[in-house]
Amino acid sequence: MIGTLINVALILIGCGLGLVLRKGIPERLQSTVMRALGLSVVLIGISGAIKTSDTMCVIVSMAVGSFLGSALNIERRLEQLGDFAERKLGSHAGGQGSISKGFVTASLVYCVGAMAIVGAIDSGINGNHATLIAKGMLDGVSAIIFTSTMGIGVALSAVAVLVYQGAIALLATWVAPLLTEAMIGEMSAVGGLLIVGIGLNMLYDKEHVPVGNMLPAIFMPLIYLPIVGLFA
Repeated sequence: MIGTLINVALILIGCGLGLVLRKGIPERLQSTVMRALGLSVVLIGISGAIKTSDTMCVIVSMAVGSFLGSALNIERRLEQLGDFAERKLGSHAGGQGSISKGFVTASLVYCVGAMAIVGAIDSGINGNHATLIAKGMLDGVSAIIFTSTMGIGVALSAVAVLVYQGAIALLATWVAPLLTEAMIGEMSAVGGLLIVGIGLNMLYDKEHVPVGNMLPAIFMPLIYLPIVGLFA
């Protein structure tokens, strides 16, 4: 858990610096920076998605995961969580997005990569926190930029990182044998596609892609690959 706690702390520090910078950035510049971030997020997503070695796994995972997520209406539940936080914290997101948007965007960017999974397992089993510390530094820098344009909602992503990576670290002894390199790779590829969707939403400043409803897709390779393996 130490590596995860350091990761969370670096995100919160970045968010604090981002809020300070936000006050000095005119709205016109915030809009331009948001579009630039959107393009950058699309690039991050594409670079992750193209690493798949099983395109059918990604397609099936996206289809089944999106169906489940839509049935559970995850997007709406995330919006309700953001609305609750906004009522408690007040609106600091400005014109460029709600607290929900900052929370969902940052949470996905910080949680879906291979570093989050592998780093948490290494931290939990071997006590080696180097990967998560390196990831925390990257997350902290991006948190400065995200928070300066999307507001305090980004800070809530620290909770998502704590729960997600913390759970993997605590359960690493049981999780590690179940996660093959192929599974981690395909989960990262699916996550890359979701990040592309986030980037498109940032570019157009509207929720064209219901990324929240697609979240279960990240975990579908855990089911798809073993089933396919039975018939290989």
